[in-house]
Amino acid sequence: MKPTVADVLALPIVQDGQPRLAGGSDLDRDVRWVHVSDLADLTDLLQGGEVVLTTGTALLADPVGYLEGLDAAGAVAVIAELLDNEVPESVAATADRLDLPVVVLRRAIRFVEVTEEVHRAIVADQYEEVVFSRHVHEVFTGLGLRRAGVQEIVGAAAELIGSAVVLEDLTRQVLAFDGLGASAKDLLRDWERRSRLTPVAHETTVTGPEGWLTAPVGAHRQEWGRLIVPEAGDLDERARMPLERAAQALALNQMIEQNRTELEMRAQNGLVDDLRLGRIPDEAEATARAHALGLQPGLTYAPLTIRIIESTSPDQVLAQGRLTRALDAVRHSVRATRRTALTALRPNGQVDLVLSLPPARNTEQVLTEVCTAIRSSLRRVDGITGVTIGVASDSTRLVDAARGLAESSHVAEAALSLPAGDKAFHRTTDVRLRGLIAVIRSDPRVQAFAETELRGLLEHHARHDDDLLETLRRFIEVGGNKAELAKAMDLARPTVYARLARIERILGLPLDDAESRTSLHAALLILDSRLEPATQKS
Repeated sequence: MKPTVADVLALPIVQDGQPRLAGGSDLDRDVRWVHVSDLADLTDLLQGGEVVLTTGTALLADPVGYLEGLDAAGAVAVIAELLDNEVPESVAATADRLDLPVVVLRRAIRFVEVTEEVHRAIVADQYEEVVFSRHVHEVFTGLGLRRAGVQEIVGAAAELIGSAVVLEDLTRQVLAFDGLGASAKDLLRDWERRSRLTPVAHETTVTGPEGWLTAPVGAHRQEWGRLIVPEAGDLDERARMPLERAAQALALNQMIEQNRTELEMRAQNGLVDDLRLGRIPDEAEATARAHALGLQPGLTYAPLTIRIIESTSPDQVLAQGRLTRALDAVRHSVRATRRTALTALRPNGQVDLVLSLPPARNTEQVLTEVCTAIRSSLRRVDGITGVTIGVASDSTRLVDAARGLAESSHVAEAALSLPAGDKAFHRTTDVRLRGLIAVIRSDPRVQAFAETELRGLLEHHARHDDDLLETLRRFIEVGGNKAELAKAMDLARPTVYARLARIERILGLPLDDAESRTSLHAALLILDSRLEPATQKS
């Protein structure tokens, strides 16, 4: 490290001059160079950080003007060889006012020896800086070449700095840390609160009430986290270099991982499409390509489709980013359950999966575990209001399982119209009539049927906005049992009988007839299936 004014004064050659501090007390300033001169004006000769060695002629002639000139030029100290000359009182007063150390020597010394020793120390420090800089460069270059992970990068920074290093994201959550032996309990105590007291800066700086050394991680104005040295009190400027290189390595690591992930996602999308459309009929080729993309061999393979219900947003970029985050959440959930799968993102808020199922385990248990993790993870993605998961029959052949995505997609779509529940996933047996309606609901003939069956009641509801439509819905749900309807709606039986009689008059149909109730039930399901699915729960 660079010598300070105190280090210069401690040199034996300076001590031989019997130094005495005449004024000024800041002896911790770094010394950049030593300048020897008796000139009264050194403004054009100094660059800042110099200790000025002088015989004191100019100092004695004009103490105030001389010292103010040196302070303005950036000098950090003055060593004056005054010998037996009296020191004017204005020297101490001015030195104290400027906080510029002025040291008076009572014996003559060889200035050349002072400059040699100080300059030797400065050059040695600069050489150490070069060596350290080269070492830091080699360390992080090596980490980059072998695509080291986040934890390894943070650990390397901690070792180079000699202090604990923490990586946090923008929500103040700790992503990785290396305490260099310190316990996580002590290092991360009350972390979020302490971190929020430390302002975020767009450059490496010491900030906050605890004096943390921080460096932003990510492109300028697009930072996604920051590196922190919580105990930076005793560190010098050298700590900034490895911290900044670590931040650069982490940003590059994320870019590489994102690019790799995007390439992998596109490759998996293409493979799932080829399998789903029957472009790869050969099972050996299909499994070879799938295993090369990370799908582990399984006893069977299950097709799953996830339908994501999003809040409406006119911003297409925001919506696409949400789908990408959703896919990341799905992939993370699958990995968290120690499973592997091929995934494909569809533009309509749908994710297709071909999940590898292990041998000697209950298939339903594994599917429940995976689907529960997926639903839980997707609920935490901003803008996603609901999730349904459809599952088709698993198969020992990958190509057959991929073709089952048509069925799982149909089930997931049909499940959107089902009442909210706690099922982790749905199968064809769960959607039944609703599943059929989900497939044919866009057919004009189907829509015309529903309108014809319910027209009178719908028009009545539009004019009066009463409870007749809901009464019919509840009547069908309880299987046409009037007593159960009265209990379900908490109404007196005469009131229920009167409402049902009005519905029969409006529709011109007998509600006691099973076929009439079946037709009306189908019409209501068609009507419900045309409603915006964003109201469904996950």
